Amino acid sequence: MQGLIVEIKANLYKIKVYNKIYEATARGKFKKDDMSPVVGDIVNIEVLDEQKNTAVIEGIMPRRTYIKRPRMANLTQVIFVVSSKDPKPDLLMLDKQLAFAEFLNLTSIIVLNKIDLDRKNEFNGIKEIYEKIGYSVLETNARERIGIDNLRKILKNNISAFSGNSGVGKSTLINSIFGDNLTIEGDISVKNKKGKNTTTNTTLYEIDNKSYIADTPGFSTFDISEISYLNLDKYFKELASEITNCQFIGCSHIKEKECGVKKALKDNKISISRYENYKRIYLELKDKEEHKW
Repeated sequence: MQGLIVEIKANLYKIKVYNKIYEATARGKFKKDDMSPVVGDIVNIEVLDEQKNTAVIEGIMPRRTYIKRPRMANLTQVIFVVSSKDPKPDLLMLDKQLAFAEFLNLTSIIVLNKIDLDRKNEFNGIKEIYEKIGYSVLETNARERIGIDNLRKILKNNISAFSGNSGVGKSTLINSIFGDNLTIEGDISVKNKKGKNTTTNTTLYEIDNKSYIADTPGFSTFDISEISYLNLDKYFKELASEITNCQFIGCSHIKEKECGVKKALKDNKISISRYENYKRIYLELKDKEEHKW
């Protein structure tokens, strides 16, 4: 029998099989193989007691994706939430996260929330930049449920995580997606931190069959240092397509002449803001890598 790990507490795994939840332990062989089950894993289980809903994990199916921090498997997409103000758009953070999502082979969706506060029409410029690159960009007003139906369609048949700075409206978006029928068990932790112990546990909450939101504490500030600065350009999609036009192999696209990326920048194929953020992230990663010892 196969099921999906939706939560782990201590050494107990909650596994969803159709409409039933089993509580399982893992065989000792996983410690021996140095590969422990994580939230999001599809696992083979042996049911020990059907009445008590207990089982044991026998094996882990091949993973589509794996993230070390926070530890989870088979996440398919990340919803990056940006607000127009309170806080203002942080495009440097967004570009870091988009690069890391590319590195992990995850689909990225950008949500421009609080469109009602966008009096200066900043979102028009942001939307143009990222849609030109090839990213899907949605505009929402979570409080008024504007754009929520379109967001729900994108979440269909995916395991998605929401990411963004504090205050951008992630919790309000998630509440709008689930509606007013959240049970105590399904009360996703970003909904209300008050009166509740926040943990480092990752939990999957079911929207509908095969559609889940991953409640992953700390996902908004994940560390991109797994990417080498020498490979960063591969994870900026519009830069990656221009690398072959550089005269020198290993071009950093910063100081070199005869650089395909710089030419594309001059020809308005690459936005200045994205290029400047690429340089800042490149130098930050380079500094960390050179001083990690």
